[in-house]
Amino acid sequence: MSSFNVIMALSGASDIDVVEAEPLRRHTTYRLGGPAALYLTCHSYHALRRALEVLDREGMEWVILGKGSNLLVADAGYAGAVITLGREFSRFVTDPDTCTISAGAGALLSRVVNEAYSRGLTGLEFAVGVPGTLGGAVSMNAGTREAWIGSVVEEIRVFSPAEGRLKRYGYEDVSWGYRTTSIPRNEIILEAKLRLAPGDKGEINALMEKSLARRRRTQPLGKPSCGSVFRNPDGMHVGKMIEECGLKGFSIGGAQVSPVHANFIVNTGGATAEDVARVIQHVYATVREAYGVELQPEVKFLGF
Repeated sequence: MSSFNVIMALSGASDIDVVEAEPLRRHTTYRLGGPAALYLTCHSYHALRRALEVLDREGMEWVILGKGSNLLVADAGYAGAVITLGREFSRFVTDPDTCTISAGAGALLSRVVNEAYSRGLTGLEFAVGVPGTLGGAVSMNAGTREAWIGSVVEEIRVFSPAEGRLKRYGYEDVSWGYRTTSIPRNEIILEAKLRLAPGDKGEINALMEKSLARRRRTQPLGKPSCGSVFRNPDGMHVGKMIEECGLKGFSIGGAQVSPVHANFIVNTGGATAEDVARVIQHVYATVREAYGVELQPEVKFLGF
């Protein structure tokens, strides 16, 4: 594995930005994490293909990163390449005749939600205030048990590095579950088309305000976190389970089980990724002992 060879091979490319030893705390909502060996921003599909070809040739591991809203990066960082999707993947186009929005995977979900509202299109109200990119939201079927992003997806375009080709999935080609999809993990979401419906802007705004108010009331929005740490087991509410174990407010170093919502572990200031990981482990073990349930994390781990 040679970072130098990767840098040399990609140098001069107008649509790839390459940074060495980029601190990943700048790119996660936890504000934690050591450096990535390489941090690549690919501004076009061809740049992405070129970068992956070079990384594969040099035997360097890589991951795709959106806005890092569900990611915990180790304090030591990541010895591979972190790839983000740039300009070409941040654009979106609205077709008022078909009530669809076609958006790149790198587009902020908040911008897509606001675009739908401004055009009087309903179907995305539940996603107001949800951080991250559209690609990240689609990959994990972001939402609640009542409303989720997959329900408005008409089409997804992905790149399969293993097959070296673009692929298309229609809504019916994907199994959509609670915070999960059947989209292969080794495929990269490039774009999604969302089918919405005409709506009244006043009613859309009211639903969005109601959703935002609920988030402000029930979530610790003022402190860095990754959102919900664990998925809800079938028929159970993980936040309530953690709270009933007496873990609200439990802390190690600067990492704390939020007193506002027990399924949020927040960085109260000065936390390390190791602090957060230890709190996650303690919560997992305590709930398993009390309920006999092995919680499944929503947060992803990098460099551990």
